[in-house]
Amino acid sequence: MCHDTDSRPPAPPRSGDVAERGTLTLTSTDGTEVAAAYAAPAGPARVGVVLLPDIRGLHPYYVALVERFAEAGLPALAVDWFGRTAGLPETGTRGQDFDWQTHIPQVTAAGVDADVAAAIAYLRGRTRADLPVVTVGFCFGGSHSWRLAGNADVDLAGCVGFYGKPELTGDAPAVRPTLMVVAGADAATPVEDQLALAERLRAGGAEVETAVYDGAPHSFFDRAYGDWAEACDDVWRRVLALTDRVATG
Repeated sequence: MCHDTDSRPPAPPRSGDVAERGTLTLTSTDGTEVAAAYAAPAGPARVGVVLLPDIRGLHPYYVALVERFAEAGLPALAVDWFGRTAGLPETGTRGQDFDWQTHIPQVTAAGVDADVAAAIAYLRGRTRADLPVVTVGFCFGGSHSWRLAGNADVDLAGCVGFYGKPELTGDAPAVRPTLMVVAGADAATPVEDQLALAERLRAGGAEVETAVYDGAPHSFFDRAYGDWAEACDDVWRRVLALTDRVATG
């Protein structure tokens, strides 16, 4: 389990009014109906965020996290992984009893790319056509965010991944700015494997930043953020610094 069922995200270092929040159904570019959550700031949008959840899909944590990004001034959309195999969740989000073990092996890179492309289009449709968009992924979603760093076919301005697995990222070097958030005591993936991935991603010439938090466990940004407040604050600063950079081109 990547986080507790009642976990909620830490607050960003800057905060403003949220103009809109809620769940919706997104039509992926391959026609699949996908559960999603959206939140928008009250002010003008400079950068959009596509949130890529962990293995549990659109858990309420990610509904709360899109609101956190909106508080920070960034319209955000979180997508669910399981529309192709499990259909839409009856309540709008995946519950504690959702059988992700059955469905996660059926998630494909092509399906992820189709969902991300649709999410980018949704964000631009709600804001402006030239909105820069970054992905921010966690665990399984972090792996795919790192993979998308090397996918030139998806129109992204940057990619952020938290504690992903290098074996899911493919072989392509990064073609856009990338942030790798690494838990120093990650029991799921050795730190050295993630740092080796960073070197491979840098082979494409793009900026690849690694932030290693010594002693921090896997999922420290959600499951254990109360114990890792300083690290979580630093993560927020790094993520927002990346979005600020891509906002100015």
